[in-house]
Amino acid sequence: MIEKTYEPGAVEGRVHQNWLDARAFAAGAGAKPGAKTFSIVIPPPNVTGSLHIGHALNNTIQDILVRFERMRGKDVLWQPGTDHAGIATQMIVERRLMESQQPSRRELGREEFLRRVWEWKTESGGTIMNQLKRLGASADWSRERFTMDEGLSEAVRKVFVELHAKGLIYRAKRLVNWHPGLETAISDLEVENIETNGKMWHLKYPVDNSDEDIVVATTRPETMLGDAAVAVHPDDERYKHLIGQYVILPIVGRRIPIVADEYADPEMGSGAVKITPAHDFNDFEVGVRHNLRPINIFTPQARINGYAPKEYRSLDRFEAREKIVADLDAMGALVWVEEKTIMVPYDEKTKQVVIEPYLTDQWFVNAEVLAQPALESVRQGRTKFVPKSYENTYYAWMENIKPWCISRQLWWGHQIPAWYGPRNNTDSDFNRTDAGPKVFVAATEADAVKQAMAYYGRAVEVHTGGLNSGAYLKAFAAFETAQRDRLNPQTWAQIKQTDPFAELRDSKVPLHRDEDVLDTWFSSALWPFSTLGWPHETPELKKYYPTDVLVTGFDIIFFWVARMMMMGLEFTGAEPFHTVYMHALVRDERGQKMSKTRGNVIDPLELIDTYGADATRFTMAAMAAQGRDMRLAISRVEGYRNFVTKLWNAARFLEMNECRRVAGFNPRANRLPVNRWIVGATAQAAAAVTRGIEEYKFNEAANAAYDFVWGTFCDWYVELAKPILTGENAEAKAETQATAAFALDQILKILHPIMPFVTEELWAETGKIGPKRDKLLIVSEWPVLVGLEDAEAEAEMNWLVDLVSDIRSVRTEMNVPAAAKIPLLIIGAGADTGTRVESQLAALTRLARLESVDYVSDAPKGSAQLVLGEATFALPLAGVIDLAVERARLEKEIGKLDEEIEKIDRKLGNAQFVAKAPEEVIEEQRARRAEAVDRRERIAAALVRLS
Repeated sequence: MIEKTYEPGAVEGRVHQNWLDARAFAAGAGAKPGAKTFSIVIPPPNVTGSLHIGHALNNTIQDILVRFERMRGKDVLWQPGTDHAGIATQMIVERRLMESQQPSRRELGREEFLRRVWEWKTESGGTIMNQLKRLGASADWSRERFTMDEGLSEAVRKVFVELHAKGLIYRAKRLVNWHPGLETAISDLEVENIETNGKMWHLKYPVDNSDEDIVVATTRPETMLGDAAVAVHPDDERYKHLIGQYVILPIVGRRIPIVADEYADPEMGSGAVKITPAHDFNDFEVGVRHNLRPINIFTPQARINGYAPKEYRSLDRFEAREKIVADLDAMGALVWVEEKTIMVPYDEKTKQVVIEPYLTDQWFVNAEVLAQPALESVRQGRTKFVPKSYENTYYAWMENIKPWCISRQLWWGHQIPAWYGPRNNTDSDFNRTDAGPKVFVAATEADAVKQAMAYYGRAVEVHTGGLNSGAYLKAFAAFETAQRDRLNPQTWAQIKQTDPFAELRDSKVPLHRDEDVLDTWFSSALWPFSTLGWPHETPELKKYYPTDVLVTGFDIIFFWVARMMMMGLEFTGAEPFHTVYMHALVRDERGQKMSKTRGNVIDPLELIDTYGADATRFTMAAMAAQGRDMRLAISRVEGYRNFVTKLWNAARFLEMNECRRVAGFNPRANRLPVNRWIVGATAQAAAAVTRGIEEYKFNEAANAAYDFVWGTFCDWYVELAKPILTGENAEAKAETQATAAFALDQILKILHPIMPFVTEELWAETGKIGPKRDKLLIVSEWPVLVGLEDAEAEAEMNWLVDLVSDIRSVRTEMNVPAAAKIPLLIIGAGADTGTRVESQLAALTRLARLESVDYVSDAPKGSAQLVLGEATFALPLAGVIDLAVERARLEKEIGKLDEEIEKIDRKLGNAQFVAKAPEEVIEEQRARRAEAVDRRERIAAALVRLS
């Protein structure tokens, strides 16, 4: 017996365990023999993460697709896993060490610190995966991967080594975004430019051997210590005579050239700009064009380094700013200070540390070469974006792609597989331009050692007979002993097996491994194929790669989608997916971005606790319109919780009325119009939901299901069926019971991808009567209902629904008491209307609360009239309501609505208001106007009916 009320908290955990016990999430579960595959890889959430509303949307959409295709009989794999999240994870563990007053990372040393990180990952790293299970995500959890699993690490090393061998990975001195607190390069994604009240300092640089000065402006006066030039536009008449001459850099006293470059804008300020190649991305490019030496004046902690005058050395960059400005003022070089709103780059996570453009030696990927095949794939339609407009975003970035900095000065992550020979003299300020030590890139240390032996000792010649053993030993000049002492026994044994001369050498030139790790996006770029076992030819790789659809947010097209495309094509020869579905941002109900600062963050776990996973998921789906940000209001979730309740109550009502499934039931054999109609409507709803999911229009799929289940089935069919189910006609009753059970089965199926818990529970409950269920709903067949529409029954029942709806609207608008029964008068009815009235008289009278139904030639005065088909229907209201009072009331309400519409129109017509008001405020005003106009039209129509 179905319980009186549905309690999500009591059901969801049990249903989820049933799925796990049945291995319903496993790859291939429920697949037909020889079935086509359908695979999705989860965008791996950070191991540090907790489920937020964006995750809820993203994974709901993925799960809808996965459950849908699984029910269609495909061999489905939803590959789950998490990302190691280099910076975020290291920050968490370092903070935990500090809070518990334990030794710092550097005091612990690399090996012990990494042990602590792995320990934390084991304890807390699976939090978000468990939260996704609460959402109902039906991923194959037995295949869960982690970006630092050994298998994925092997893939990372292979890709790095091969790209390096092709010259597509290289080490170079370039500008990067630098985090002084963490002392590491970070990606653009980890930088947030924040509007800040700042200053613009205008400085005077004297021209060498001249009485002239050039005025430049800067928001970061401390960087002037590293200025390498002053640039002016080549066509700027004010400075043409100075091009090629020099200015004297104040404080420092260094001569720097005046160069002509179109980067200088004659319309901006003085038209002259200071060029600091080591501390500004645009200046770096100017420096390259003019062969300027980049001068780094910061330490990795953003303190002034030894290259600057001694009075500033070791000062923090902001302390140095104050002292430099004061000294410039004292020497007369400070012209004026301008208050100015500026954009300042901050650490995206904490928004507390200002990020510096910083010149360092880093590893880079030549992304321009890798981007070309990935561009062609989208241009030629092999991979498509949904919505299509995001293809333009993809093109814009890929066509202007820059070298990708892949090294991070962290300990947590994939350590770069590169080893160095003897170090050249390089200082800590990164100002030298020499080539640095010889680097050996290899998948293992043993391979790197062999490369070093070949390089330093010409071992290749020895092995080919080019040198005798004595010359061989001499050529190595003492290399091996130090290596043997520092290598682990396994590595040493491997070297000895492959090199018979290993024990003969005696060396004092040990290798040291690059301490940096790879950008997190490097390993996640391999995710679609590394999770399936690549570089090994596994059965899973052969079967499920390429994957089908990637579901992700628009904000990581550059950082993840494009890089997966590049790596997938480079290493497998195939695009990693044929479709990229980009979901929009979830905002609050006023259209504002959610943030802890605003206090408008909606926690999906709280929604699940309060309203259940099904209501939360249905809200996500129903609001997921392509290309449009979602405005999430708690009231919407409450509404869809009521929808879950509506479905539960309808199923319980049918059970109480013995609506059981019948073996061999043929819906085409129905005789009653109401049953022929609901069967056809069910087929139409199934087709609409199918079409919506196939076209990635999840809101259309959800709304089609909602409208059918709540409106057509519960509000109309169940109500129309009640007299039959409680009547004396056994044949009609049996047909209706079987039809209702059939329709409910199809409803549970089409709702299952969106609302899996309640539908699976009802599937089990309704399976207790009638033929025994042979499988769980999750692996049952998706409904393909062809040829069930009945045009005659559809026309008749839709006519009844429309007429009753119109009569109810009139009763509501005219304030007719709910208990009052009124007559219905029909004017000008044809044969079709007459037949329908006769067929549906009992239902019409009951549902519209009619006293009688009669045919007349004209409507009496004081009747509300409506038209349906060829007939006019009149409701005599004189005596039921005070017509004069109702007219006055309706006219007054129209007047109020006119005032409201006029007020909104004045606002929206005010150009100043439209220019200054936030977009969400403007959208709110437009929505209010549309609602008021709709209300006015309905009231005006009611007033016309009374005339």
